[in-house]
Amino acid sequence: MTHFQSVEYVDLPAVFHLSAKHSQDAAPQKVNLTVGAYRNDSGKPWVLPVVRKAESILAADDSLNKEYLSMGGLPSFCDAAMKLALGESSIAIQEDRAVALQSLSGTGCLYVGFQFVAQFYKGPKDILVSNPSWGNHKLMIDRIPALNFKQYTYYDPKTLEVDIEAMIADLEKASDGSVILLHACAHNPTGIDPSREQWKRICEVVKKKSFLPFFDMAYQGYVTGSFDEDAWAVRYFVEQGIELFVSQSFAKNLGLYCERVGNLTFVSTNSEVAHKCLSQMKIIVRSVYSNPPAHGARVASMIMTIPELRAEWEGYVKEMHQRIRRVRTSLHTALKTANVPGSWEHILTQNGMFSYTGLTKQQCELLIENHHIYLLKTGRISMCGLTEENVKYVAAAFKEVIEATS
Repeated sequence: MTHFQSVEYVDLPAVFHLSAKHSQDAAPQKVNLTVGAYRNDSGKPWVLPVVRKAESILAADDSLNKEYLSMGGLPSFCDAAMKLALGESSIAIQEDRAVALQSLSGTGCLYVGFQFVAQFYKGPKDILVSNPSWGNHKLMIDRIPALNFKQYTYYDPKTLEVDIEAMIADLEKASDGSVILLHACAHNPTGIDPSREQWKRICEVVKKKSFLPFFDMAYQGYVTGSFDEDAWAVRYFVEQGIELFVSQSFAKNLGLYCERVGNLTFVSTNSEVAHKCLSQMKIIVRSVYSNPPAHGARVASMIMTIPELRAEWEGYVKEMHQRIRRVRTSLHTALKTANVPGSWEHILTQNGMFSYTGLTKQQCELLIENHHIYLLKTGRISMCGLTEENVKYVAAAFKEVIEATS
């Protein structure tokens, strides 16, 4: 006898399913453009040398033990991560109205923040999310009964740009006091970010409507190679005196994918309120996973706070940024050289790890089935899966499926 006879099987999220299919594919020529993880010029995962260096230092430190961290995580990590997000001279930090909590990468930060909103936020429990957005946003929000997943227009499939007028119009129609989820930089999945002038317009609507912004910043450093430049939108909103959350992941910019290193910053307008809220977020952590893991946080803290390691890390972040820019240029060149129908300038203007190609679902399916090129059926590709060795093959395949479906 089982009490769970009625449970139905659920398919894996597409990114995991397609990546598994790629691994099982015996074709001699195959390309994986699904997973949002950095790859080097050989298409291999890359452990940053500065991470290896920090781990060696930690391994030789006999004073360290395996005791639990506190519910809020490693204080030196939280402090350094918060400064990376808000800036060393942030007025919110100076006035002690910014607080931080270590969590399980960006996903854990978002979940803790969403749970806190569900339990304590007095405004509408509508979470406004860009259309499209990272699939896990909806998955998390839908599984917290008090929250309502709502979408606002973000992407114009005709221009392949931010549809700022439609976005503003949708936000104007949303309930006052709603929570708005914003991608700080390197929007996932489109790779299209607002300009600074557009960010200012968004900020004006946020103030007018008394929205609570929740920034998801998973790719700080990937857009420009500069942590400060990529955090501009977050810092601008803080300068405007807006209360907000920031979720940070160190999976991408430090390559600590499996270590699950994240930081949740809350900026309030009041120091006492900020610390009261932090105490409640710690209780949420206690109820879900008790406390976060130490190793990745120690690595990240050391790299962020030791000047020579920090400088080395910043160099590697620039290197990752530059490789992504190179493969964008290589793909654009290969598409133009092969006379692939359509305009491909958006490949160059989009930012970060992902690109929304504009390919249709049918074209994506043909790429997977006929060419063993694995990508999401929305047309999103991870630029990191491209190399100098496979980019011409990918461009030729794009040409074939586009001409076959025209």
